[in-house]
Amino acid sequence: MKIVVIQGPNLNMLGIREQNIYGPMKLEDIHAQMKAFAEQNNHEIEFFQSNLEGEIVDRIQECLGDADGIIINPAAYTHTSIAIRDAIAAVKIPTLEVHLSNIYQREEFRHKSLTAPVCAGQITGMGPYGYHLAMVGMNQMLTEIKMMKEHQAKMQAAQAQAQA
Repeated sequence: MKIVVIQGPNLNMLGIREQNIYGPMKLEDIHAQMKAFAEQNNHEIEFFQSNLEGEIVDRIQECLGDADGIIINPAAYTHTSIAIRDAIAAVKIPTLEVHLSNIYQREEFRHKSLTAPVCAGQITGMGPYGYHLAMVGMNQMLTEIKMMKEHQAKMQAAQAQAQA
């Protein structure tokens, strides 16, 4: 199963910018930890970061038919981007939203997430560990979806056999 991790604006500056808020860990280090978890759980993982809203929308759309799950930190676009929200809603892929800082303890304008209502869940305020929690959550969601599909296939096969 494939998980795509999409990182929004300024996350390429982790480890440099506002360490008192975002911590000292660099994005590459977070991704290395996520990759290790993915490998341990037999998942393919792909990383994408952009400071441009349209590129993020394009990458979400490219996940359709190519990815089983999305982990996204829309960063500042969380609070402003109807386009990213609509792209997440359109692809109908299990999506988890992650924020390093607790957006509800910060400036008032950060308290509203436009993207959270179309995501399966939101992890906020756990620092880099939030990405690990997202991987655990995504692994569980994908496992449950796989089991549900297998169960449905068995039920359909049993119905077809009963009708024959």
